[in-house]
Amino acid sequence: MSYSEKVSKKLNALLEKNYDAEKGFNYAAENAQDPQLKAFFSERAQERYDFGHELKTEIRNFGENPDKGSSLAGDAHRTWMNLKTSLSSDKDEAALEEAVRGEKVAAEEYEEVLNDPEIPPSTANLLLKQKNGIIAALNKLQSLELRFN
Repeated sequence: MSYSEKVSKKLNALLEKNYDAEKGFNYAAENAQDPQLKAFFSERAQERYDFGHELKTEIRNFGENPDKGSSLAGDAHRTWMNLKTSLSSDKDEAALEEAVRGEKVAAEEYEEVLNDPEIPPSTANLLLKQKNGIIAALNKLQSLELRFN
């Protein structure tokens, strides 16, 4: 596997996670009762959409093709989130818990790719910017979670 294929494979994995997060945040926004939470989830969905486009551009810069769909793990997570929120008496709180969990995993996945010495500095800068956005969202989610508890 060539260098550009290796890097693109890692970026495609993050791209899939962003597709998953975008769908999850859209679902959460559609089902949130609290207007502030609904707006926050919508903003996060748009942010992840934007992250996806940035990653697609980066993958193309390596001469590779971006993946087109979400991951099976993401689909399974959304199914679990749907079930959990449908059974919960406080759907907003359940959605917040799932979003916090998802953002923690996303930050870890970004960190793993950032620790790879094969990632070039320009790509690392993009990934660090995106990871920082995820950390900011996580911090906001945790403060919102306190409000709902």
